[in-house]
This record gives sequence, structure tokens and C-alpha cells, in this order.
Amino acid sequence: MTSAVRFKNVCRHFGAIRAVDGLNLEIAPGEFFALLGPSGSGKTTSLRLIAGFERPTAGHIEIFGERADAIPPYRRNVNTVFQDYALFPHLSVLENVAYGLKMKGVAKKQRLARAEELLELVQLPGYGDRSPAKLSGGQRQRVALARALVNEPKVLLLDEPLGALDLKLREQMQEELKSLQKRLAITFVFVTHDQGEALSMADRIAVFNEGKIMQVGTPEEIYRAPRSRFVADFVGSSNVLPPDLVERLTGTRAWASLRPEAVRLVSRGGHSATLVSSSFLGAQRRAVFDFDGFQITALLAADAKLPEPGKTARLAWGESDLHLMEDEPVDGPEGAA
Repeated sequence: MTSAVRFKNVCRHFGAIRAVDGLNLEIAPGEFFALLGPSGSGKTTSLRLIAGFERPTAGHIEIFGERADAIPPYRRNVNTVFQDYALFPHLSVLENVAYGLKMKGVAKKQRLARAEELLELVQLPGYGDRSPAKLSGGQRQRVALARALVNEPKVLLLDEPLGALDLKLREQMQEELKSLQKRLAITFVFVTHDQGEALSMADRIAVFNEGKIMQVGTPEEIYRAPRSRFVADFVGSSNVLPPDLVERLTGTRAWASLRPEAVRLVSRGGHSATLVSSSFLGAQRRAVFDFDGFQITALLAADAKLPEPGKTARLAWGESDLHLMEDEPVDGPEGAA
């Protein structure tokens, strides 16, 4: 099957800065794919390379099997939704949505009718005559989506489109975006630095750092089986255990990830640890323990019976919860015992 988007040994350098460094990646048709990473990791540059706003220093990109090197942005079958939405303030909502069709020379009656259909799709029927300035942040985001979709792109690029919304509205829009993508069955490529967004929305995730992809996988794979300390630490929260401690626990010298929710209190067996501190989080309680000279964080039920700070408790976790990570060096200074 032809990939919707394919990066083949793609580099994008800005002088000495390697914003994207030897990227190989395939995104399937109809996939909701997230590019996740901190600021400066290369995820937004990768999105801009797909859109044609940047050109590779080396390598090439294919969109549905066609090399995109010589195709200008306006001729690529992709559209982009930006974080600031970039709506035209002097046009009505309906005219904003219809703008792409106008640029293609579609007759006014047809393009306005199609724009009305898109407003229905994004749950904004009857909003066509309004000015963008009269809309809420969530409504402007929907208008930007409708405008990007009106030309029926094969790939929709979303550059942190929820970043300007408050938490409650952002969570609502996450569900709406995911539902919309499933109904349309087109490829969404979504850039975010928010791990929760990526985990809750994407079919697969590529985790970026310093211009490279650290890991690609489903949300479950990325969360439960991180390959590196960076992925374990960046995606959610994790206890990243050093090789000397892991060797004492398992007999294998490697870095390991242990998620806080996998740690539980037991009355017997397990491992002895000293409570350092605890914090009430509402439905849960976060507790920090000193374990063999290393701090381990546990997420426990809010009513968990904890000892006083400085007193001991017994901790346990499942064998499969301690995930060994294979690609971190253990022979250098950081891995030395």
C-alpha cells in the first residue's frame, strides 16, 4: 500500500543547526499520526516540509507515492491548520471557509453551498454571516478546520491547533477532532508538545528529539514500552531506574522504566522503601519513596494508608511493569556503576 506521506533520509539544516536530521518515516492513508516532542525537536519543521513551506537540504518526501520536491505548496494535496487559525478578519465565516474554492475558480453559488456543508460538518450551522472576531476560540478553531477541509485534501496538517484553548475546551476539541477524522477517513498529521493530546488522539506517534525520531509506535507502545530514557521521561511521567539498581532487581544491566501507577503498597513481600513525601491530587495521591538510595514515585488511591514521612513501607510491581530499555548506553559515564 502506498504511504500517504513518506520521508526518505530527509534532512533540513539551517546553517549549523540540524532541525531535521536523516528522517525516515511512513504515514499510512487514513491514519491519525502525531509528531510529538519538545520545542526545537524538529516536529514543526517536519510538518512544514510536508506542506512545502520548507525544502529538504537532503533526501526527499513523497505524498501518496509522488515525490514532492518540485511541487509548490499551493499544488500539494495537503492543507494546514495553524495554532493562531489565520482567519481573514475582513471576511465572514462563510467567506473564510469558501476562500480556497474561490482561489480555484469555483463559481460563487457552488463554493458557498460547499462552505455551508463544511460548517454543518464542524457543528457551526447558521454561523456563516458572523465575523471571526465574534466567535469564541473553539468556534474559530472549527472555522479554520472547515476552511482547510473545503478543498478535500488528502492530508490535513495540524500545527498545535489546540494550543490556544483552555483545558476544558481543549479536551472537548480533542474528542471532536478524533471523531471528525474517523468520519472523513483522511490522513491527519498532528504536531503537538502535549503528551496527553498525542496519547488520546493518535493512531501512532513519532517522538522527536534534536531533529531525530526516538521512537514510533501506538500510544500504548510508546507509553508502556519506551525504548529510551528520553521517551520514558517525556511521554507521561516515569521512574527511570539506573542500570546498577536494575541489575540488583533483575540481574540484567540496563536502564528501565517503571510507571508510577504500576507501583503499589503491600503488607508483605515486595521491597522496603522510606516515604519521603506525599501530595493529595483529588482522585489520587502522589507519594515519593526513597528506595535503595533512589527516589521512586507512586500514584496511589487517594485513601491509601501511608506511613509518616521517614517511616518505611513495602512497595511492589508486576514483573512486566519494569520495562527494560535497550538503546541507552550503560558503559559510558551515565551508565557507570
